Amino acid sequence: MSKEIAAEPIDKVVREFLRDNPRFLDENTDILETMVLPHNSGKAVSLVERQVGVLRDRNKEMRSRLDNMLQTAKDNDLLFEKTKRLVLNLLEAKTLGALAEALYDSLGKDYGIEFYSLTLFGDEKKLPRTMARIASTDKANEQVGTLIGSNRAVCGILREDEMVFLFGERGRQVGSVAAVPLRYDSLYGILAVGNSDPNFYKSSMGTLFLSYIAEILNRVLPSHLK
Repeated sequence: MSKEIAAEPIDKVVREFLRDNPRFLDENTDILETMVLPHNSGKAVSLVERQVGVLRDRNKEMRSRLDNMLQTAKDNDLLFEKTKRLVLNLLEAKTLGALAEALYDSLGKDYGIEFYSLTLFGDEKKLPRTMARIASTDKANEQVGTLIGSNRAVCGILREDEMVFLFGERGRQVGSVAAVPLRYDSLYGILAVGNSDPNFYKSSMGTLFLSYIAEILNRVLPSHLK
């Protein structure tokens, strides 16, 4: 019966390979960049060794920055595709119900937003029944007068009754909100998104995306609300 031949130590294999292929490191500089090659200068650190260490650290930093830039570009491409799909669906909606459904479907599935609502101001007896909430302007002024009186998106923590007005009973679970009034010549409603984390939506955060969607709704809602 033949005995198994013990595998050679890995360092011996590497030594023999490098000895037989002296130009390997010249042709694979990426490996050389990550290797630690101390310069024999006793206890002192040689200038060459120090320079190589600095260059290696700088190389790692540049690679990290490049990776972050590439990831940001991918995230922006994905966000652009989601936003384009939402805008096209809003423009193509033939009815108020289809518009509300397209908006809710995108906010919930594409963007993964925890809480979202479209509240329209008007007479619920005259407006068709849709996924959107309906409230009178007077009621809105009583409950969220500060929000609809603003000309821009508002972020932060609201009172519980304000949360309930925007999101219904689920509003009791909302910790923070970003809301923007829908206004174009006149006031049509309010678009709101929320999160259970009280610190998720802050007054200091950017609201470019929410304001952009609101601008689209401002253009398409009037024809559905006539």
